[in-house]
Amino acid sequence: MDTRVIKYFLTVAQTNNITHAAQQLHVTQPTLSRQMIDLEKELGVTLFDRKQRRIELTSEGILFQQRASTILSLLTQTKQELQNAKEELTGVLNIGCVVSKVSKFVMKIISNFQKKYPKVSFNLYDGNGDLLRQRLDSGLEDFAVLIEPVEAAKYNFIVLPVHEQWGLITKRSDQLAKKHSITKSDLYKLPLIIPTRNIVRDEISDVLKLDQTKLNIMATNNLPSNAYELLKAGNYYMLGIQGIVNSFHDPELTFIPFSPHKDTGHVLAWRKNTVVTPVMEKFLQEFADQAENS
Repeated sequence: MDTRVIKYFLTVAQTNNITHAAQQLHVTQPTLSRQMIDLEKELGVTLFDRKQRRIELTSEGILFQQRASTILSLLTQTKQELQNAKEELTGVLNIGCVVSKVSKFVMKIISNFQKKYPKVSFNLYDGNGDLLRQRLDSGLEDFAVLIEPVEAAKYNFIVLPVHEQWGLITKRSDQLAKKHSITKSDLYKLPLIIPTRNIVRDEISDVLKLDQTKLNIMATNNLPSNAYELLKAGNYYMLGIQGIVNSFHDPELTFIPFSPHKDTGHVLAWRKNTVVTPVMEKFLQEFADQAENS
């Protein structure tokens, strides 16, 4: 089966119109129609439900569309791998990363990777979990470094040897700063800045047995930068991870862990059913080796 015919089929399947597909492919309509009929004869099935002005895929056509897309992706990947076997590894990797102490771990791996493969460059993007997932799903990121939990059904991931502890961030001069830990009864009394992600709020609530309706929520935040300024400017307390305080290196702020203890891990995630390029594969191997040896 000619790969050219596979490309023709995928274009017809995408446009649902032989005339429009022929125009895109720069072939005549009769030629394209004949190619599709010959393809159906070769496969022994009907791929298209032909109507007056529009054609639609049959169930067999939908299955072939899925397989044909995979075939072309594998051919492209194989060509890249063969080319990179002859030449030095090159490419661009798009990586999103949450703001936590995992950043140091990730940046060290990137630095070591570029020493081995200096022609590989990186586009780095900071964000919270929801934003990074959206960018990952839309293909804007090849990888995202996320705080657990992640949707195992949607993503492949490598568990990283970096954990963060959850607690309360406050001014060091505050009376609460003298406490060794924070309980739910403490939180009910405070004007709070809390994370926007519902899944994070729910996990914290489950651990502390919190009634969220009793919390005095003054603001929500997706990234710590602006909330940090609000925290310093007024009478606020922020739920967050210890890495936020560590990243700002501000002696005016302190972190008090929750009781019961609540910590969370990190993962390097990438989409399932996506083509892993040679440069992505090399980077994944580097990450896996570092995670295993740390």
